[in-house]
Amino acid sequence: MMEWALVLLFGAAVLLLILSFSKNNQASKKIDKQLEEITFTYMEEVNKLQQQIRNLELDTEIIAVQAGLGHENGQKRMLNREILDLYKRGYSVESIALKKRLSAEEIEELLSPFKQNSQEGRNVDHDI
Repeated sequence: MMEWALVLLFGAAVLLLILSFSKNNQASKKIDKQLEEITFTYMEEVNKLQQQIRNLELDTEIIAVQAGLGHENGQKRMLNREILDLYKRGYSVESIALKKRLSAEEIEELLSPFKQNSQEGRNVDHDI
């Protein structure tokens, strides 16, 4: 009688173990499916952003050609972009000059067209 009880308990334990693996496998598949859906969504977003970046690059190149800016001005444009980026992020003219190894006057001269544009925009806002 004792042997039958042990066999029955052992059989129940094996059955519960198999059920546990089955449930765990189902939960794992569900999580995998959710991760796959999230990954797919993110990949779509990344692709859209890459396309927008390509469009912006092409638009910039078109505008540069239409404005008569050739590739020979590329280095100057890069310098202007870096200086303007630092300025808009709150760096002082002096710190930009130190970082770019230029004089503060040169930095002021490079930033002057952009400062004028931003001041004109502010004046327009005040007039409205």
